[in-house]
Amino acid sequence: MNPELKSVFSVIEPRKIIMLNVKSFSVKPTMIIGMVLPVVLVLNRNELKECLPMEEAINAVEEGFRHYKNAKVPRRMSINLEEYQGLFLYMPAYIGGVEALAIKEVSVHRNNPIKGLPTVQGTVLLNDPKDGTLLAIMDGGTLTAIRTGATTGVATKYLARGDSKVLGIFGAGVQARTQVEAINCVRSLSMVKVYDINPQAAKSFSMDLSKALGIDVIMAENPRGVLDGADIVVTATTSKNPVFSGEWVSPGTHINGIGSHTPDSRELDSETIRKSRLIVDSRESCLEEAGDVIIPIREGEITESHIKAELGEVVTGEKEGRLTDDDVTVFKSVGLALEDATAALRAYEIALRKGIGREIWL
Repeated sequence: MNPELKSVFSVIEPRKIIMLNVKSFSVKPTMIIGMVLPVVLVLNRNELKECLPMEEAINAVEEGFRHYKNAKVPRRMSINLEEYQGLFLYMPAYIGGVEALAIKEVSVHRNNPIKGLPTVQGTVLLNDPKDGTLLAIMDGGTLTAIRTGATTGVATKYLARGDSKVLGIFGAGVQARTQVEAINCVRSLSMVKVYDINPQAAKSFSMDLSKALGIDVIMAENPRGVLDGADIVVTATTSKNPVFSGEWVSPGTHINGIGSHTPDSRELDSETIRKSRLIVDSRESCLEEAGDVIIPIREGEITESHIKAELGEVVTGEKEGRLTDDDVTVFKSVGLALEDATAALRAYEIALRKGIGREIWL
């Protein structure tokens, strides 16, 4: 704290101060003496990356799923702006046991890359569940990318074969990068194959990640090439239609579907879903929002009982994920506020320890 303010403020508990002396202020003392002023930490995208490395994010999200029974996660509210090809989502969550309370506002605009803007943008507010005090404001787009990668890391840890080494990924955007980083944390990858409808994006992605991770990251010439020899597959696209055929999926493959999140869009076809052991982040949410699940049900290819478990049930050991090395496992995620809240709390705790971010008083 600024030395000049030490006579004015007294710390009553971490991140909260009480005003004691107001001689240097132009407001009436009666209006402010004894008032508790929360210190709010602001973390931009670069600061968030610094204080939330992927291993920490994976541990935080896994802990959140371990306490999923103590979570209060209301149904997300959405506003679809078709005229702008945009979707707004509002997602609050409280996880008891972890004591994480947060809400995220996020937008998804398909045409943003044309404008030089990210497809996903948003803001996260982290609160103290004991009294509602606002603790932090964070860049939601970056947190979304990190926690989505971390969730895939948790799913891959529990569902992929232990000897998995080759990753095939569809999409070369921000989400795709954190997907690779997370999976590399839980499996020793020797090769990554990437395909994107924009070859230049795939080329840049390959070069950047090869250098950053020290593993071979190569461009696949076509979607079939991503599946050939892949132990793990990730779909991280904005496609409304399946990006590969289920006939190309080999026994033992684990697939993470994370890009689509509306009832009329899907990255995985009905054959992929039909032949898999299907694990979801939330049964209720996927049955309402995930076209990857809804469309095969509508077609009569599967029933709701095809969903074998939620990820939290697998993490806690209540239900089984992969049964044999030949199983094709699919993890379908539409994103949960539980993930945001636990990741945001971990980022906040690390930022405090390391002195990262800027403090403001509201």
